Amino acid sequence: MFGFSDETYIDVRSGNGGSGAVSFRREKFVPNGGPDGGDGGKGGDVVFVVRDNLRTLGHLKMTRSYKAENGRPGEGARCFGRNGRDVEIPVPPGTVLKDPETGDVIKDLTGETRYVFLKGGKGGLGNWHFRSSVRQAPKYAQKGQEGVSMRVGVELLVIADIGFVGFPNAGKSSLLNLLTNARSKVAGYPFTTKIPQLGVMRMYDEDVVLADIPGIIEGASKGLGMGIKFLRHISRTKGLAYLVDGSDERALESFDILKGELEAFSKELSEKESIIIVTKMDEENSPVSYEKIKEKYEPSGIPVLPLSIYDDELLEPIKKEFFRLAGKEKGSGDGGFTSKVDNDAYYRDEA
Repeated sequence: MFGFSDETYIDVRSGNGGSGAVSFRREKFVPNGGPDGGDGGKGGDVVFVVRDNLRTLGHLKMTRSYKAENGRPGEGARCFGRNGRDVEIPVPPGTVLKDPETGDVIKDLTGETRYVFLKGGKGGLGNWHFRSSVRQAPKYAQKGQEGVSMRVGVELLVIADIGFVGFPNAGKSSLLNLLTNARSKVAGYPFTTKIPQLGVMRMYDEDVVLADIPGIIEGASKGLGMGIKFLRHISRTKGLAYLVDGSDERALESFDILKGELEAFSKELSEKESIIIVTKMDEENSPVSYEKIKEKYEPSGIPVLPLSIYDDELLEPIKKEFFRLAGKEKGSGDGGFTSKVDNDAYYRDEA
């Protein structure tokens, strides 16, 4: 058994091309038989295949070396050698291939189903190709081209429209469960979410994918806590929802602290369009915090919305803001809202 794995490295090698054959035609009653050496087969490719049923990179940590088959050498009677078989490496949607030394992105597999990463070596030509009027019996053939070896970093980045950001126990998992059929763990203690969770909200006949990452604490950009490790999973989102616990005595400063931690991690991430959701409005101090936060941030263009898990009416404005942030277009449906089964166990341990 293995748990959530979102980055690893593997060693890959494409196959060598088969060598061409040196052969001469030898048949009874056929004088002056010429060269008839066939070509070698092509080496197998290294191919990444995106599989929708995969959710982690755990299988790549079990097998770290992948090698394609070599092409077979050519034979007499101008028979070609068989091409080497490709090696296929299954990966989940959202996978990115990187240079493990520099961290540079080699290929983002988003939108791909099959990607040839390394091509196999070409097969060598047989001596039949080298015959001429002045060279009627060439005794050499071409060697096959060697394959390519490489170490590649493989990283999984969750594909979502809206990312949730907040301190531990701010209500992110509760909101995800309310809007989708996700089953994130909810408890009265911090860090109940230890891995990214996804949920799919359906509205106006459109899907909006929501991502909840572990809570961020002050100083996360310096290595404190665990949420900073997963911030890259919301790097592809179209917008962010900052969840602020209205009952927290630091509620008024929470947004600035969270945004500062994101900016220290990635300026681009911190500049994404955002909304602020003040949670736990059923708590005594939350309504006052909500009014102060709204007064502080709405003049700068950041929507501030209230939330209580006990008041369904507060969900509708939040759903509409998520729909807007995701850049979706209102469809021809009745405008209703439904939740959609989304793979509750998106990161369940795999056998």
